[in-house]
Amino acid sequence: MNPTTTRIPLATGLPPKFVWGVATASYQIEGAAAEDGRTPSIWDTFSRVPGAVHNGDTGDVACDHYHRMPQDVALMKSLGVDSYRFSVAWPRVQPHGRGPVNEAGLGFYERLVDELLGNGITPWVTLYHWDLPQELEDAGGWPHRDTAYRFADYAMLVFDRLQDRVDTFTTLNEPWCSAWLGYHVGVHAPGRRDFDASLAATHHLLLGHGLAVQAMRAAETRPHTYGITLNMGTADPHGDTEADRDAARRADGMGLRLYLDPLRRGEYPADVVADLAARGSAMPVHDGDLEVISTPFDVLGVNFYFGQDFAGTDADGNTHDEQGEPVVRAVLPDTPRTAMDWPITPERFTRLLLRLHRDYPGLPLVVTENGAAFDDQPDETGYVADDDRTAYLASHIAAVAAAREQGADVRGYFAWSLLDNFEWAYGYAKRFGIVHVDYATQERTPKQSALWYRDSIAALRA
Repeated sequence: MNPTTTRIPLATGLPPKFVWGVATASYQIEGAAAEDGRTPSIWDTFSRVPGAVHNGDTGDVACDHYHRMPQDVALMKSLGVDSYRFSVAWPRVQPHGRGPVNEAGLGFYERLVDELLGNGITPWVTLYHWDLPQELEDAGGWPHRDTAYRFADYAMLVFDRLQDRVDTFTTLNEPWCSAWLGYHVGVHAPGRRDFDASLAATHHLLLGHGLAVQAMRAAETRPHTYGITLNMGTADPHGDTEADRDAARRADGMGLRLYLDPLRRGEYPADVVADLAARGSAMPVHDGDLEVISTPFDVLGVNFYFGQDFAGTDADGNTHDEQGEPVVRAVLPDTPRTAMDWPITPERFTRLLLRLHRDYPGLPLVVTENGAAFDDQPDETGYVADDDRTAYLASHIAAVAAAREQGADVRGYFAWSLLDNFEWAYGYAKRFGIVHVDYATQERTPKQSALWYRDSIAALRA
């Protein structure tokens, strides 16, 4: 008998045609890292750097989705979701980052799409979720301009094979993470620490997006929906000082406007360009790049986890760091936290969605990731009574409904994540899934949050 989910109110206020989905990423769940022609990605390499990933964990096996895909699709069907957002592993489809398609690798995604469609679930394809082929990183990675063109070529390999069955293609997932965490902060693959390289990576990721959208649209045999997914939060001044207001402006500029302004307006934000010039840096723009980057697209994927405050002074009251750069210090709001120590800020989610609707009008929004990690404690059957995650989802879905009621054009919500999985630098220590995975046995058990999500979808359709 299914455990009840009645302790937390079901979601209300969203229309029957609202899209409900779940999301995953290839390296986090697939496993089969060296099977059927797949070559190493930057995450295979990075996870083997001592100290880079918690406990030395890797995605070699992960959730073994590559071998258990039909079972996982059946699980989605049991939850009543409309759509499944998944990413394609570039080194599985094009092992060297250039050259012909690997038939065995692409064949997996063809089978996945067919399995989804056979179960009444709409596939939502993400072409890049961080697993760059290692050979392309060795050739310079995203800071190297040629990688943008290699990405467009790879995108066409996937598009040519799947466009008859897939309606929505998202180019990139969270280019901020790829560029900033991967090439500047160094806590994500490939683990480089070079500010100017991160700027070049940002520009070339956006250029690759535009090139891919242009190529796919030119080759389509029927209309498709094209998009990009950005991770975004809110940036508020920590206090009522000019330094704090400037810190919030800088954080918003580098975290949100540096991406959306070129995508939607064909220009990098002037204040960010000036900030970069003051430190001797610049975006590596060639003639015509911004026209390509601002190629029209059809949907903006919004990944939201929390909002932050920013202070313009360090803990000692200094306004500049040792390199003479203005201090931009993140300060987490005083709210309950998840197991990631991330604040729970649903009201800021509403504010973000309304800001996107206001500042970048005319673009439908879909929440492509939203969820939370908590320290799950399964019972003897593997079931997790995750009141905290269920409450998190309920409050954030309510935040989406509130934004819609105030005019934001939000058309869908994908819970992150379907399965507990490899959580990047945290390895397997953090669990975001609405389905519990016993990594030793690979047994899947829907948590209370999954059953609540199922019941909420059914109630809204009743």
